[in-house]
Amino acid sequence: MMANYFADHIWLPHGWGEKVRVDVGAGRLLEVAESAEREGAEYLGRYVLPGMPNLHSHAFQRAMAGLAERQTNPEDSFWTWRETMYAFAGRIGPDELRAIAAQLYVEMLKAGYTHVCEFHYLHHQLDGKPYADPATMSLALIEAAREAGIGLTLLPVLYMTGGFDGRPLSERQRRFGFEVDAYLRLIEQLRKMENSTLRVGVALHSLRAVPEKAMRTVLESGLVDAAPIHIHIAEQIGEVQDCLALRNARPVEWLLDHAPVDPRWCLVHATHMTSVETRRLAETGAVAGLCPTTEANLGDGLFPLKTYLDAGGAFGIGSDSQISVSPVEELRWLEYGQRLATRHRNVTVSESSASVGENLWGDALFGGAQACGANIGTFEASARADLIVLDDAAPQLVARDAANALDTFVFAGNANLVRHVMVNGEWAVRDGRHRDEERIAVGFRKTVESLAQRA
Repeated sequence: MMANYFADHIWLPHGWGEKVRVDVGAGRLLEVAESAEREGAEYLGRYVLPGMPNLHSHAFQRAMAGLAERQTNPEDSFWTWRETMYAFAGRIGPDELRAIAAQLYVEMLKAGYTHVCEFHYLHHQLDGKPYADPATMSLALIEAAREAGIGLTLLPVLYMTGGFDGRPLSERQRRFGFEVDAYLRLIEQLRKMENSTLRVGVALHSLRAVPEKAMRTVLESGLVDAAPIHIHIAEQIGEVQDCLALRNARPVEWLLDHAPVDPRWCLVHATHMTSVETRRLAETGAVAGLCPTTEANLGDGLFPLKTYLDAGGAFGIGSDSQISVSPVEELRWLEYGQRLATRHRNVTVSESSASVGENLWGDALFGGAQACGANIGTFEASARADLIVLDDAAPQLVARDAANALDTFVFAGNANLVRHVMVNGEWAVRDGRHRDEERIAVGFRKTVESLAQRA
């Protein structure tokens, strides 16, 4: 069946299009026409945007959001937070993961995310032994995404060592671990499940967790020829120092010198780079995966955004630790971090647009879609039919026109201005409510209460 929609303004690759008619069939955009007549099409509203890809997520961490905000050490940092996270992860099995992820994905949809990259490393049982089916935890995430109706790029993580020195995984890390052959078999198994809303890529946890030989084996396996490749990198100063000490190079520098980094790659965080590394990364066509709310929460530091954008670099945004589930907040704080660092306003502008909101949203759509490895994030014929409709009745949008609609959406407070959300041609959210949010929320509450009792 084909459905027809019409809006006063839709965000197209060149910016706002006026009086746009969109024909949708089989989950795809069949035709997108500007200056069109409504001709019986369903009227969506004044402002319609492509749904935002979320390029970095650890779903299970949504259930621990807010539980790591008390000082445990005068030198609290990412590394002390990690111990809290490990303890929490040690209580989560497949049923818990599915319930938590389903609730998270509902929240993502309501906020305007329509596809998520799940950087997944909770592979094995709580004692570190493999499940009878090694894909058990991966399947929990796939089912959660199906329940919620969000697009998913599943990125099973290769995690082998506890540091650059090759030390064994700690007791708390054992359930993350895979040997390369078993890991590649998991990827092959999951690839058979791909469809219009599911892609399967690979994730190398980090340079400290994946030895060079293992990395080469994965990259030369043939399983990544056209698949997304994600990696945590240069998030913390300590990581940079260890890499320098043991590999005689900074993390991004080492990766660019030893791996075929290209547009398939997403370098998550890449916070601590020299100007040379920043320009080199931009030139590869890879995506910088930025998670500003998590990077601020963990005290990581600020990404060198202006230098990177000036060099033509691509970026996308992710919710990472789930202390915030809002593309608007990620983009807002991406810009605000640059303002605080430079003591100037309106940093993220371009030759084609002086609008910070338009540049942020447009760039994050492009980079996010590339990192997901899916034809999303755009209103072009053949792309997946993912869209969000802004709420015309919201006070924040009163007397706003196309010239300032996106700036208002991104910067005018914390009210959620998303009214409807479509994924793959189907409505997941209508009038601010997810089609199955009550049932999913009940499962989430029961799961979190049970986890609290086991603490």
